[in-house]
Amino acid sequence: MKKINFWAWLWIVLGAVYFFLPLYGTLDFSLREQRGVLSFLAYQNVLNDPRFRDSFTFSTLMAVATIIVGLLLIVPTAYWVHLRLPQARPIVEFITLLPFVVPAIVLVFGFIRIYSGPPLALTNSTTTTNALLMFGYMVVALPYTYRSVDAGLRAIDVRTLTEAAQSLGAGWFTILFRIIFPNLRVALLSGAFLTFAIVVGEFTLANLLNRPAFGPYMVLLGQDRAYEPAALSIMSFALTWAAIGLIQLLSRGAPEQSQLGGVH
Repeated sequence: MKKINFWAWLWIVLGAVYFFLPLYGTLDFSLREQRGVLSFLAYQNVLNDPRFRDSFTFSTLMAVATIIVGLLLIVPTAYWVHLRLPQARPIVEFITLLPFVVPAIVLVFGFIRIYSGPPLALTNSTTTTNALLMFGYMVVALPYTYRSVDAGLRAIDVRTLTEAAQSLGAGWFTILFRIIFPNLRVALLSGAFLTFAIVVGEFTLANLLNRPAFGPYMVLLGQDRAYEPAALSIMSFALTWAAIGLIQLLSRGAPEQSQLGGVH
């Protein structure tokens, strides 16, 4: 038993070193813009750059739009599959896995090829190009969002909740938005934070659609700077881990049982 514990702890320590040592090297490098002194000058330069604020604001707005539209599409679909079309589950799961098979570069070139001319010339204006980018983000985040929602639906008794709500006179809109959505709070937040992290760090779609997003900014910054890209990498890493921490924190306060509330 002691031998098993020794090897288990050995692999944990080796994994931690493999993960944190490069991170420490990046952090240390980002603090050395002033020769011989550890300082946050690189971080200050990044935060004072107007391009940083503009690109991060743009990506944040795109992430919020992607989360809202994506959940409004995925939650009713997954709910209907669980309730009425369980035989379609393998097909839906296969479709949601396609973004892993089809690279983002193929997706965006397909967008440009189809939507750059009549009858749907969406790339000819800023608004429609942003909408096209948002739908591209939805596709990229689909595997993660759908599985978060699917796991949440598996954890509650969808059929019983629906039948109880219908017996009280609730319509489909009421059932979906006042019963299903509240009971999927943790799952929705998990999908939302994962989508936010994906959108903020995504490069290919935004770059080829020529949008001022955060991903292309990080690559552009790395072309003529040394310490600022390292600082930006640490900031992006911290943002991602903050999202994961919020998921864990909110998951602890989740209700253990399904609730039927708000139906009168």
